[in-house]
Amino acid sequence: MKNLKNIYYSDEQSEFKALDVYIPDGQCKAVFCHIHGGGIESGDKSNFYGIGEFLAENGYGSVSINYPLYPNTKFPDFLYAAAEAVAWTKNNMRKFFGCDRLYVGGESAGGYISMMLCFDKRYLGSVGLSNGDIAGYWHAAGQPTAHFNVLKYSGIDSRRVIVDETAPLYFIGMEKETYPYMRFTVSDNDMFARYEQTMLILKTLEHFGHKNLDCKVVSGTHCSYFRTRYEDGASEAAHLILDFLETGEKQQS
Repeated sequence: MKNLKNIYYSDEQSEFKALDVYIPDGQCKAVFCHIHGGGIESGDKSNFYGIGEFLAENGYGSVSINYPLYPNTKFPDFLYAAAEAVAWTKNNMRKFFGCDRLYVGGESAGGYISMMLCFDKRYLGSVGLSNGDIAGYWHAAGQPTAHFNVLKYSGIDSRRVIVDETAPLYFIGMEKETYPYMRFTVSDNDMFARYEQTMLILKTLEHFGHKNLDCKVVSGTHCSYFRTRYEDGASEAAHLILDFLETGEKQQS
């Protein structure tokens, strides 16, 4: 496995617009672009190291991205930055990985961002991409209503449940669109109302006829699967992402 660190994906050479690349030694089946969590206030691409290594051992390349964080960002700048990182990955897949199939996903705030990229076409559109360029999305423990820190930094009580243009739910059904394969992951003892909101977005997608999706409910608290280790030393999250990728690849065959 080869690990290339701190590659800038934007002309703005900032640590918040940089990414790490994990390249398998052998043939690369597909690539996963990972968006870290942390409430859009914290977190770092480096937290993906063990997972990127595990995926590479199983034949998958990956890219782990940073993006601007509060209080030094504002909505929707971090979404446009994430779209830039996805575009960099898509445009450099042949060069670094020798394959063409790209999956995108993240957990918590990263899951919120991946949903916004999926459901609001403006962000990928700003970098010349669409959902047709993405093989699948892993939306893990993301908030489908307005993110609590988007509310907080807008001066709104972060406990409110708001569905507006800052919410992934807002865009479902707005246009007739076929989404790529999606897997939602949520814990049975997740953040307050996160499980219920995940069920709501699943039902909303079903209501509009979207069937190419599934949901994995795991035991534990919010994103505890990143701390739980299997006997092979890899995190539960690493196995969850691998299973998502392999399920997506079966759909492609």
